This record gives sequence, structure tokens and C-alpha cells, in this order.
Amino acid sequence: LVRLRSFTENPEAIATYPLVDGNGVSRRVSLRTAMAEEFIAEVEGVGSREQAEAMRGQQLFINRGQLPELKQREYYLADLIGLRADDAAGKACGSVIAVHDFGAGTLIEIKLQDGRTAMLPFRDAFVPTVAINEGYVVIAPPEDWLTQPGKQERSA
Repeated sequence: LVRLRSFTENPEAIATYPLVDGNGVSRRVSLRTAMAEEFIAEVEGVGSREQAEAMRGQQLFINRGQLPELKQREYYLADLIGLRADDAAGKACGSVIAVHDFGAGTLIEIKLQDGRTAMLPFRDAFVPTVAINEGYVVIAPPEDWLTQPGKQERSA
């Protein structure tokens, strides 16, 4: 058995998909015990403790074509990475380099034009426009967003 963390909207749904490991091997999982978004799970093809230990840190993926269609104003967070981040006037501020969720809500991390990175809550007030097909997001940071060193920015 292995510990498995699910990033699906409904965490138990992870067991309904064939998962693919980093080597392209398809694996099914059977969930045993739930702990929020984490499970104790049985992984197809893993029959010993040594095989389970060898999977430590390995990521399993769902093929994109198997993911459900999204509703309006829903996004797969991975699609945000790499988008240009513009201000409301259309001036390029940087690009989205990561999306984080530490438990209190989703944050987008932006690499600014000057090389620093900064985070914004991924909420309508701070990211009013997401145009994935056009390759950008519009950000509306608070006025003091970058004037408080150490609080909301860090050096890259």
C-alpha cells in the first residue's frame, strides 16, 4: 500500500481514472482509507514493500483527454503556468510561473519583469481576467503590493 494525494475536485474520483506514471506505465489504484485529499491506496503492479518504497515521491497523472469539460470561469491550474501577466492597462508585468494552494486558498506566483517573484490570491479581485486561449491573465494587485519587502515578494 502507498500514500496517495489526490488533486481532483472530488478526491475519491482519482480511483476512476487510469493513472500514468513518469515512464508512461498505466496504473489503476484502489483506495483503502481516506484522510482528506490523501488516501492509503493499492496501486496496480505494486506487490511488495520494496516496490511501494520505490514509488516514493513519484507522481501519477491523468491523461488530459480524460479530464471533464470545464464550466465557464473554471480552469485547470496547470493551464495558468506560462501565461503573461498584464495590468489593467495592458502593460506586461511578468508571467505566471506557479500556482500554489497551502490550504487557505489558491495563489498565483508571478515572475516580474525585473526578475523578482510575487504572489497574488487567485480571486476575481486580484485576477479579474483569465484568457488562456489568448495567453494572458490580467492582474489587479493592491497599490502596496511590491513596496513591502519580505511580505509579498522574494528574490528569484
